[in-house]
Amino acid sequence: MYISFCCTHTKAEPWLAGLRAALPQAQIEEWQPGQGRAADYAVVWSPPQQFIDEQPGLKALFNTGAGVDALLKLRIPASTRIVRLDDAGMAVQMAEFVCHAVIRHFRELDVYDAETRQGQWSFRKPRLRNEFPVGVLGLGVLGARVARALAAFEFPVNGWSRSARQVEGVRCFSGAGQLGDFLAASRLLVCLLPLTHETEGILNRANLSRLMPGGYLINVARGAHLVEEDLLALLDEGRLAGATLDVFRTEPLPREHAFWKHPKIALTPHTSARTLRDETIAQIAGKIAALERGEPVAGVVDRNKGY
Repeated sequence: MYISFCCTHTKAEPWLAGLRAALPQAQIEEWQPGQGRAADYAVVWSPPQQFIDEQPGLKALFNTGAGVDALLKLRIPASTRIVRLDDAGMAVQMAEFVCHAVIRHFRELDVYDAETRQGQWSFRKPRLRNEFPVGVLGLGVLGARVARALAAFEFPVNGWSRSARQVEGVRCFSGAGQLGDFLAASRLLVCLLPLTHETEGILNRANLSRLMPGGYLINVARGAHLVEEDLLALLDEGRLAGATLDVFRTEPLPREHAFWKHPKIALTPHTSARTLRDETIAQIAGKIAALERGEPVAGVVDRNKGY
């Protein structure tokens, strides 16, 4: 069994060492353009089309992240299964990040921080949780984990997904017909959708304006979900109270971008949930072993759905 590794965002050696330890029966090498042999499996992140073209017999392509939108832009043979990560330590990180962002806004900790930096000692009237329902847009592995974490803090939590889901402690909506009701029932909106042709630009003026007055956006999915000029306009008009953004259409975010200095926007550099190498290697190795035994695995991408 031969496995090719092609991840453009990281040093290869720690990954190769971990994969070799987890799959001692396999030969595992980093891909070199024009020099690699045909592989049975591949572990990738943002590979070039040349890599795909040189691997026509791949049984499966394992993505080292949850989002596969970049892979689906490539010409990948229909016979090659695309497999995404189910979790690999990202869900708890995402829950931490989103809960922090929600609580920071709800408790006005950003305001206290600004005031104390100016030497001000003041108190603000406590807010009521029932006036700050949180809507989680996307109830996959990460979205469901985030929704449950928010419910544990006793926020009213709404969840929306393309198809019907049930999450304990969450009021669930589904399908295009219930998107409007979901947004109208939410004051804080958390985007955890996969990026597809249907979801690109879903965070636009029309949808964001449906949130309860004083709406707040948290985008931890993909930058292309957001229509940036619509967000800026709604913030400046006072229709939205603020936003926490971890993902952007262009990354790194250009220094001249308006988001950097906007007083109502909190920024982080695409760090809400990072791939944990050891957990990812263990998951991929387990799935490769299962496929070799002829067993089904979780996380196989439906190319028609885009996730």
